[in-house]
Amino acid sequence: MTKACVHDRQLCHLIDTFSSRDVSGGRDGWVLGTAFFASFTHDGSMTSLQGIDVAAELRQVHAHWTPRVIGRVNDQYIKVAKLLGELVWHAHDAEDEMFLVMSGTLRIQLPDDQEVVLTPGQFHVVPRGVQHNPIADEEVEIVLIETVTTAHTGDVIVEGTVPVEKQVGGFR
Repeated sequence: MTKACVHDRQLCHLIDTFSSRDVSGGRDGWVLGTAFFASFTHDGSMTSLQGIDVAAELRQVHAHWTPRVIGRVNDQYIKVAKLLGELVWHAHDAEDEMFLVMSGTLRIQLPDDQEVVLTPGQFHVVPRGVQHNPIADEEVEIVLIETVTTAHTGDVIVEGTVPVEKQVGGFR
């Protein structure tokens, strides 16, 4: 699958995916992959090929519930985070939020006592405006894909809320 994006005034193509199924040696699990970005000039010639190792990016996350931007596709940030415990009930009025579990088990509580349970390789999109509460009974590693305007805890500000500017950090 190829998706176009604009990054540092260059046309980029997302060439590979984040994970792949591994059934070798009788193991049934997900292997963290690498996302590759190829940069092109306006005349179509390739200028560089850069791989983003999702597993390595997750190793750089040291605090739970602190998303870190590792890429951008159009108006969407690609973020990684480690979760443990409970965040807070919140909603994002103008944006959907996608949770892709890389390791562990994530529970997302929803209104009316509904709950989504995600294991490695599974994702769920919480529609805009829907109250939700992510819970990790054990450490969970995730990839989030969110609009660049998505506030960490949506309509709720708590002590652990991380502003988008801080999530972006050194990403350029």
